[in-house]
Amino acid sequence: MSPQELPIIDYDTVPVGSLQHRIRSLSAEEIEQLLDHERTHNDRVQVCEVLENRLDELRAGAEPSGGTQDTGPVEAENTPAGSPVGPGGSPEPMHPPRHGMVGQPGRPRADRPRQQ
Repeated sequence: MSPQELPIIDYDTVPVGSLQHRIRSLSAEEIEQLLDHERTHNDRVQVCEVLENRLDELRAGAEPSGGTQDTGPVEAENTPAGSPVGPGGSPEPMHPPRHGMVGQPGRPRADRPRQQ
């Protein structure tokens, strides 16, 4: 089976951490397809375990959850454009005091008044 025929788009590039969530909507047959592909191509132990565990859950009576395998992120709708945060809200830079200068706030040397 080619990667384009797999139930998850770009399956070979999906990180292991998100695979567990992406397979929740798949049927037992689709999980078996992925497991066969994984064993034939990459044979990653951690991925095989995730797929086998989900397959066991489905065989024990679990139902696939709703959802799709879209690749794009979900975009928020009807939100105001732009950010309410601007450079004017930034605090002044803070520099920690140097050793031996107790009581003086941290400022760059050029900003300190000269002592005579």
